[in-house]
Amino acid sequence: MMVATPLLVFDAVTRAYGDTLAVAGVDCAIESGSFVALVGASGSGKSTLLKMVNTLVEPTGGRVLFGGEDVTTLPPARLRRRVGYVFQGIGLFPHMTVGENIAIGPRLTGEKLADERIAKLLELVELDPAFASRMPDELSGGQRQRVGVARALAGEPELLIMDEPFGALDPLTRDALGTKVRELHERLGLTTVMVTHDMAEALLLADRVLVMDSGHLVADETPRALLAGAGGDIAQGLVAVPRQQAERLAALESLGESRT
Repeated sequence: MMVATPLLVFDAVTRAYGDTLAVAGVDCAIESGSFVALVGASGSGKSTLLKMVNTLVEPTGGRVLFGGEDVTTLPPARLRRRVGYVFQGIGLFPHMTVGENIAIGPRLTGEKLADERIAKLLELVELDPAFASRMPDELSGGQRQRVGVARALAGEPELLIMDEPFGALDPLTRDALGTKVRELHERLGLTTVMVTHDMAEALLLADRVLVMDSGHLVADETPRALLAGAGGDIAQGLVAVPRQQAERLAALESLGESRT
């Protein structure tokens, strides 16, 4: 019986900045089709680990393997065509139209994206195809982030990586976009890795949650296991936040009912 090769492997990956270890020997394999959330406190190393996938940051030790190949040996344009990346700060080019922003990745590899394809990508993220001619400053934050997702999908990637993609959005927009990304993950057969500081978001969207602390991977659990108490003290400290919020909301609701 053949065992499937993981799509993404972190093999003893380290990243040092002088004497500081931002990532300290992470070992992890991510199967094709997974939706993985990477969580941890600010400065825990999660964004640095993610940036090593598409070589925005290179390891100072160990290897990142994508499809069995060391990412540092792959031509950058080819790698970034296969890996869609949604930035924390959206990162649209302000002097380009929405359509031009969406088409930028394929254009860098010599391909012109057809207007019909741009329209289809806009529809995928629930935006009117007419948005293609607009400028980014004409859009709301949520609309710009939807364009960012469409841009990441333009090259038909195998892997979608997202670095705090919804951090600057209001709660309603954040929830709607999270639901849309999960739907697209299923519909397009993606493998998705998302950095988030929001444990509730991780538990609701992901199949698997990785917890980092001080550059180390300290927990690797399913949402159900984390809610049942697995993962250790650091993971449970993160789970406690949404759990306590839910309990406080329930208490407020009960108090309101008792007064009526």
